[in-house]
Amino acid sequence: MNGSVRVGQVAGVPLRMHWSVPLLVVMFAYGLGRQALPAWTPGRPDAVYALAGVVGAALLTGSLLLHETAHAATARRKQISVEDVTLWALGGMTRMGRPKTAAAAFAVAVSGPLTSLLIGGAALGAGIGLSQLTGWAEVPAVVLMWLGWANLFLGVFNLLPAVPLDGGRVVQAVLWWRTGDRERADLAASRSGQVLAVLLVAGGWISVLRGAPGGLWIVFVGLFVMVVAGAEHRRAALHTELRGLRVADAMTAPVTSGADWLSVQRFIDEVAVPAHHSALPLLDFEGRPSGLVQLRRLAAVPVAERDTLRVREVAVPLSQCAVAAPDEELSEAIDRIGLRTGPRILVVDGGHLVGIVTAKDITRLLRRRTLGGTVGQG
Repeated sequence: MNGSVRVGQVAGVPLRMHWSVPLLVVMFAYGLGRQALPAWTPGRPDAVYALAGVVGAALLTGSLLLHETAHAATARRKQISVEDVTLWALGGMTRMGRPKTAAAAFAVAVSGPLTSLLIGGAALGAGIGLSQLTGWAEVPAVVLMWLGWANLFLGVFNLLPAVPLDGGRVVQAVLWWRTGDRERADLAASRSGQVLAVLLVAGGWISVLRGAPGGLWIVFVGLFVMVVAGAEHRRAALHTELRGLRVADAMTAPVTSGADWLSVQRFIDEVAVPAHHSALPLLDFEGRPSGLVQLRRLAAVPVAERDTLRVREVAVPLSQCAVAAPDEELSEAIDRIGLRTGPRILVVDGGHLVGIVTAKDITRLLRRRTLGGTVGQG
């Protein structure tokens, strides 16, 4: 996600934090320390409220992380690739590959809400137990109960049957299991997401017009759901259009490539400039693909370093590139595309680079199919 930085690792995958997370913590801390705690436990010093608000906000942020960690850990147990986990203002996001079975999709989807519900129940129970005591125990008791109710709300809200919420993923998994048609299930769940988004935006604006500024947050959530649900719908439609097509049907061959041991300057002069491509695959000494280099990364290398720096040092390694075999289904191959390399798939057969698939290749293939042309490499 743009605007996020890597801050560590969780469940064996990179953990990233969006710039909006500190804002989220401040909002939670203010709401708890300046509003909820003074109302529920009056008569305490302002410093106590402030400290308790910060602790409560940190605990809630941690519970959001545990929610996403559950998704990532379950996905890894189900042999699903996980790219990273990102915390941001609306909670979190776990980027992963597509599950291979409906059962795996269901398990990944429910793991997050179940974790939130368990945290919520435990925190609420601890808060109620602590509230039986008197004195300073009242403040942490309120913080725990606030944390509990927040997690219960998070768990229930995420179970709403609309993509991109976890409940929408559950609907996808159930429909996939019942119908055996993955794309049909994806389309249905994305439509429900679009309907929910409209309802959230409308409800948020009505709240604002009635004098509740918190409605703006609901509008923001609705707009986010609308964008993601729309993207999911387009992706599902694309998968439907690509059904039955193989990677070889779309790939361009032969592929312009360059040696990864060349210096950046020599690569620019001898390979990049004559090729007129925005990204080029690299080959090692044995002629096997080793990665992909983008021209913008070459241009970012200082001129003084271009003669000594090897091009492989500024390239995306093969392990982080989308790679597919010629006879694989194209719809499955495009799910491996990541942000680092853009919409490009390296086609490898027997350890050797035999072609490449770009967004233009897929568009050209779909146009030929629409026009009734022959699909295949010619």
